[in-house]
Amino acid sequence: MKHKIAVVDDHTLLSQAIGKLIDGFENFQTEGIFKNGQELITALNNKSIDPEIILMDVNMPILNGIETTKILSQDFPVISVLALSVEEEEKTIIQMLKSGAKGYLNKDIQKDLLLFALNSILQTGIFHTQNVTQALIGNLEKKTDDLDELKEREIEFIQLACTDMTYREIADKMFLSPKTVDNYRDSVFSKLNIKNRIGLVLFAIKKGIYKVN
Repeated sequence: MKHKIAVVDDHTLLSQAIGKLIDGFENFQTEGIFKNGQELITALNNKSIDPEIILMDVNMPILNGIETTKILSQDFPVISVLALSVEEEEKTIIQMLKSGAKGYLNKDIQKDLLLFALNSILQTGIFHTQNVTQALIGNLEKKTDDLDELKEREIEFIQLACTDMTYREIADKMFLSPKTVDNYRDSVFSKLNIKNRIGLVLFAIKKGIYKVN
């Protein structure tokens, strides 16, 4: 039995091409193609589709990928979302992961990587490339002992770093100088062997330091 995939993208030719690509995979088939999140949610509510994974674009009219993923995480938690977008900004990637996406891929990828990503989500529940975070796999496998190394103020910093705040805004929120916050960041990165803010967000979500709404 083939695993069902839905594609959500407002670019018709591209979404159709992705659908045909998926249909060419031995263990997968395209169950539906939708132009925006609202079309997808309507189909799910009507029970006209039952996908295991949704390939989700980020920038779409009516209901974008971030808001759609939030709804799916709350109302359809058994469905996995794999973001597939041209967006490469750290802020966008963080927003999608915080919304509940299990992985993030750039549209400029080889078909073998897409197949690998789909299989990875089915087998492990997540997939991330080096562009998302090179340290992700190691961080997700870390034991909860990592939390014992963190001070209370460092945990507070991590929670704020999972928001859209800049580091300067975090400093103001914590009533600290920007230099002190930079020191917190460097200390946390070093303790957790994390190289960027994206990796920090993923670690926080995994360990329950930050809850996805």
